[in-house]
Amino acid sequence: MSEHTAVVRWQNTAASMDPASYSRAHRWEFPGGPDLPASAAAAYGGDPGCVDPEEGLVAAASGCHMLTFLAIAAKKKLVVASYVDHAVGHLEKDAEGRLAVTRIELRPEVGFAPGTTVAAEDLRRLHESAHRNCFIANSIK
Repeated sequence: MSEHTAVVRWQNTAASMDPASYSRAHRWEFPGGPDLPASAAAAYGGDPGCVDPEEGLVAAASGCHMLTFLAIAAKKKLVVASYVDHAVGHLEKDAEGRLAVTRIELRPEVGFAPGTTVAAEDLRRLHESAHRNCFIANSIK
C-alpha cells in the first residue's frame, strides 16, 4: 500500500573502535522532513541530549495512537481541542532473557472543545478503537 523510508547515518570519528568509547552519535534522516540527531541511550554510552531508538519506538507508538484517535474522533464529528500523552516504554528482559521494549504504556489526556461532551465509557471505546487500528501497535504486538 505504501512504503516509508529513513536513512540512518553514522560516521566513525576515531581511528579505532574501542567498545567503551566509540561514538554512538548518528542521524535519522527523513525524505522531505527533518534530520534528527540520534544516539544510543545514555545508559549505553549515548548522548542524553539526542533521541535514542527506544524513545523513537515509544514516540512512534504514541504518535500513531494519537493520529488514529484523532481520525476516529473527526469521523464522529467530535472536536478535540488538545491531546497530550506521557508515554512510557519499558526496557526489560523478555521471556528468552533478552533486552526488549516489552510494553509501552500510553497515558493520553484528551481535551474536547466547549460543547463537545464525551462520556468516560465512550472515550474508553475511542481509545480501544485507536489501538486496534494503529499501524504501529499492529506492527509490534
